Amino acid sequence: MSDYKIGFDAAEAVFSDNSGKPPAANQPWAPVTITREQIDAEVERLAALDAPANGRRQSVIVHPSALPWAAGLAPGIQVTLCVLKPGEQTSPFRHNATDVSFCIRGSGRALSGGREISFSQFDVWNTPSYTTQYRVNDGDDLQVCLHYSNAALLQYMQIYISEDDAPISAPVAEEHEDSDPRRKSPFGVFEIGDGAMLMPYELLINPPSVQSPALYWPWERVRAELRKLEDLGQDYVGRRLYLLYNPMTGRTNGTTPSFFATITIRPPNIVDRPHRHVSAAINYYFQGTGRSSVAGNVYEWKAGDLMLSAPGWAVHNHASYDEPVYELTIQDQPLNIAMESLLWQESMKEAPALLGAQTGFQTNRKAGN
Repeated sequence: MSDYKIGFDAAEAVFSDNSGKPPAANQPWAPVTITREQIDAEVERLAALDAPANGRRQSVIVHPSALPWAAGLAPGIQVTLCVLKPGEQTSPFRHNATDVSFCIRGSGRALSGGREISFSQFDVWNTPSYTTQYRVNDGDDLQVCLHYSNAALLQYMQIYISEDDAPISAPVAEEHEDSDPRRKSPFGVFEIGDGAMLMPYELLINPPSVQSPALYWPWERVRAELRKLEDLGQDYVGRRLYLLYNPMTGRTNGTTPSFFATITIRPPNIVDRPHRHVSAAINYYFQGTGRSSVAGNVYEWKAGDLMLSAPGWAVHNHASYDEPVYELTIQDQPLNIAMESLLWQESMKEAPALLGAQTGFQTNRKAGN
């Protein structure tokens, strides 16, 4: 196989008569918890290996329901545990996935989208698609990071593209003369009735570009804001969290175009209302203990555990025990808003809403608080 020739096997499509039949029932992935002890053991195992040629000691954390060629912890979310020893550096790398990175131990520096970021424990940053990234451990402890990407979805679609030893400088796009009539349509975009429009090929292959920045959310700054949410009181019906918001995602409320990352504080003995959404959620708990109830099943967790805590459309809620909880949640809400598929039911006493297309929900938080 090359870029220009692939030896395909003969293939033939078939008709599947679905007349009068309901669609196949969803098969939600079971919640799964990767414990702190399991993560620590894998960190030590990776650290004991000889450094690979590309410098990336890493393990993908794979759900047992994942397809072999689309290794996700949720169907569209891949989570990778990455370890660097002091003095080590990964080789430059890029892929057509977007990433959210979260340091759970140690410190270091990362190149992300042309920006160098110095990070420490519990800091978060994103890396835009097809921009070069690498990490450096210039500290005296192991550097351990969790990387979340939409690579599993791209692998399922058979369109995942990656490149080792990627160029450090971003490639410069070839400039075309706007005056070249061969590259323009004289007709532009025009309406043919009732809002339906036609767009010529020249615009189809040259959509407006949106700058996709690498952004950084230091834990100390985020924690200072989260502490203010502790005072909302026991009667507050929302969740005490902040979205790590990337403005380029606009109305889809993302950290990347596929995911949002939120950091939540749960005061002691807080129990969320049961709710559900079609987006999957993965939680990393980095302080405190508690439980999650998912579709009638109860799962205990503690600091250092990673959990697929909300398979799509499963009713769930979370509760803290007798100390405050901090957690990072990755959820593919922005992707679902873009696909116009994000059904969300904030309370099981209310009807679902199609977020992004319909009016959403309100909490009882007073303005300005």
